[in-house]
Amino acid sequence: MLKKLTTFVSTLALVVIATHPTPAASDLHLAPDLSFTDDSSSNFPIAGNSIGDATVAGDRATIMFFGTAHCWNTNREAERLVALYPKYRDKIDFVIVDLDHPPLAQRMLIAKYYRGAIPTITVIDRKGDVIYNRAGETASTRGDTSNLEALINSAR
Repeated sequence: MLKKLTTFVSTLALVVIATHPTPAASDLHLAPDLSFTDDSSSNFPIAGNSIGDATVAGDRATIMFFGTAHCWNTNREAERLVALYPKYRDKIDFVIVDLDHPPLAQRMLIAKYYRGAIPTITVIDRKGDVIYNRAGETASTRGDTSNLEALINSAR
């Protein structure tokens, strides 16, 4: 009986979340004390408002970032994303997923889009089509945002 009740409550929560999405993540910035050369950073690399957002719908493109703490590859890709955030914050939606602590709303996104390695970037165009969904960094040089920016622009 308890298992059925738990399943019902979980399903109900997903329905409520799906019908009442939270706003896209905003005010994105890098967390303090990040390392870009080793895995010593214990903080998830991106901080901001509505980080638990799971909105992937509407007339705007969406970029999803999947990562964890203790990963310098994730930190470097987070740095690229946060560098582009001021330019695109009013043009696309940002969804930031901390795989170590995902809220219930984001678990469906993880099941659907996460590629099993970090960081994973998913870009969805304004029509809802996935145009990019890969694990790994989008550039080989720290601070190079050109590939990530091209992906964002292709989705708009």
